[in-house]
Amino acid sequence: MTKFSILDLCPVVEGGTISQALDATRQMARKAEEAGYTRFWLAEHHGMAGIASAATSLVISEAARATSTIRVGSGGIMLPNHSPLVIAEQFGTLEALYPGRIDLGLGRAPGTDMNTARALRRNLDAGAQTFPNDIVELQQLMDDPVEGQRLLANPGAGAKVPIYILGSSTYSAHLAAMLGLPYAFASHFAPDMLFEALHIYRTNFKPSAQLEKPYVIVGVMGAMADSDDEADYLFTSALQSFVALRRNARGKTPRPVESMDGIWTEMEKMSIEHTFQFAVVGGPEKARAKMAGFVADTKADEVIISVPVHSVEARLKAVGMFGALRGELKEAA
Repeated sequence: MTKFSILDLCPVVEGGTISQALDATRQMARKAEEAGYTRFWLAEHHGMAGIASAATSLVISEAARATSTIRVGSGGIMLPNHSPLVIAEQFGTLEALYPGRIDLGLGRAPGTDMNTARALRRNLDAGAQTFPNDIVELQQLMDDPVEGQRLLANPGAGAKVPIYILGSSTYSAHLAAMLGLPYAFASHFAPDMLFEALHIYRTNFKPSAQLEKPYVIVGVMGAMADSDDEADYLFTSALQSFVALRRNARGKTPRPVESMDGIWTEMEKMSIEHTFQFAVVGGPEKARAKMAGFVADTKADEVIISVPVHSVEARLKAVGMFGALRGELKEAA
């Protein structure tokens, strides 16, 4: 049966603070564990007033500390922003603190605007071009040391934290297949290449020390509530956020609105609805039908759900409802 997981962006909401956002992430992690999810991931973003997970490893540690069994990790760390040694040390430390519970999802996008990316990377081209080699170096640093190895990560050496390749294009599919690593596709905001990328990954997959056969994770945006109308209302926070993103006017997660009329243009509406074509938004029946169709179409091993809802109470309720939905899909299978 397809596993369910949670992708949390540690959202800073209108009327809220960073401290409250971090506390909400702890609550979300506990709820995800209680509801039977497989993993709880956090994403690296920088320079965004509405996201508080820039120091991703620190927030992962808080989520792991708030829980006891669920896997916790990155979805993802943008590796070109860092040296492999630094990430090996950070995730080696996390693995030592929370043994057997840490995941390391890796992406190559900057996770920010270009000005901030330059401050992070210094050399933008070199970071993206060396991504495959950096992954291999990171794997070696977290593997058991070999005799004569000159560069050691401590903590990190021997941690063997499982690595996942994240992406939204066919490039990442080829890379994950070549390296024999699990593949997570960002279909929650980049739907266009999903099926082509999954075909490439599954067709070209080469077994590795970490993974014997392909393993696919697909992303969805989600909002569940007692009724379709309530879920649609809650999801307007995500719609407004993407309008702002397209206008380069990033801010905190906005409060929901009764109608998007007058907020977006017709072209923006078409574009954003296309972006969210796989989103699972609705009451129990509508959400169940949409999720069942998406799982059947992708044949994914796992679905990771992002819940872009302003109210933490509504977010927590949605996490519980999606967890119950998975149980219903399992019974129907």
